[in-house]
Amino acid sequence: MTDKEMVEAARRARLYAYSPYSGFRVGACLKAASGKIYCGCNVESVSFTPTCCAERTALFAAVAAGDREFESIAVACDGKKAVWPCGVCRQALVEFAPDLEVIVAAESGGWEKARLSELLPHAFKDYKENEVRDD
Repeated sequence: MTDKEMVEAARRARLYAYSPYSGFRVGACLKAASGKIYCGCNVESVSFTPTCCAERTALFAAVAAGDREFESIAVACDGKKAVWPCGVCRQALVEFAPDLEVIVAAESGGWEKARLSELLPHAFKDYKENEVRDD
């Protein structure tokens, strides 16, 4: 699937967003190493904490289907300017694909790309790898 096709799939997924509180719809299209595509949209809650971003919705659907390796994600939003995944989504994605290609697009057209490792340069890693000191 090309970048353009991924952006279009993310834009279609955006149409299913449940965003009655922010009015800001976001869709995501995640490409697994298996070649499968997983789409997601943001789902809001009146109490905000249970709200889930489009990127994590797509990621969780992929993981629930058995995929664990990913190549790229496209994120499309309403408005004139593209938005990058939030910190929570970046951390969730880095768990599976530290060098994931991230494509962001706005409703107005065009897109930008970056690597997840650039967006989250000091990602939280497995704490068990850290050396414990007694001094």
